Amino acid sequence: MKPFSTLGVILARAGSKGLANKHLRPLLGRPLISYTFEHVKRSRSLTRVVVSTDCPQIKQLAREAGLTTIQRPADLAGDDASVQDALLHALDEVERRGSFRADAIASLYGNVPVRPTDVTDRCVEMLRGTDCCSIRTFQPVGKWHPTWMARLADDGKVEACVPGSIHRRQELEPLFLHDGGGLVMSRQSLELGRERRDDPHAMFGNDRRGITVPSGDVVEVDVDRDLALAEAILRQQGFGQPAVRLAA
Repeated sequence: MKPFSTLGVILARAGSKGLANKHLRPLLGRPLISYTFEHVKRSRSLTRVVVSTDCPQIKQLAREAGLTTIQRPADLAGDDASVQDALLHALDEVERRGSFRADAIASLYGNVPVRPTDVTDRCVEMLRGTDCCSIRTFQPVGKWHPTWMARLADDGKVEACVPGSIHRRQELEPLFLHDGGGLVMSRQSLELGRERRDDPHAMFGNDRRGITVPSGDVVEVDVDRDLALAEAILRQQGFGQPAVRLAA
């Protein structure tokens, strides 16, 4: 099998309306973004990794972790900036600096402290094996199924979004939601973003595929409640536990 190079781009802009400085929030005694740094170091499929940010503190943490940083320009660090444009900028900067050329790009959100250790490797493996355009991770919607959702009028009147009378969860059609845990795309798919600036999802390409992860295996932190959930799950996984003292 011919060589295959994957560029991992950790996205971590400073601004956030939902949760200020979320990438730097303490989580079990560590900055939240450090869990993503740890994830990329454990991944086998990433040929090179950079951190795209406009935040000096994140840059310092990345360097201390041995990671290369990319200065994200102000026009790509606002609320209206697209992931697609940020990834294209990072790709251009990396390849401008040397002879490295990426066959695929893995986008890693710095505000995802909980994700399966092998999830990026699984995405890259599937992309390479199927020659599709992009791979994303999805988890079951569970009880937040659209069949059970409703519209509420001003007077409180209930209108079902999906007419029907399914009452048992087991009878619902399996549906999934992209959870932000993994996103890998081919170079060709990302390059479509240069031509189709009006479509921020052009980078997904035409052949879009996904892998599933169990509910709760990925936590994307956007509000305080997400931070509390991430802490609970990480504690279950053994993070932040006090050292066990053995009897003499």
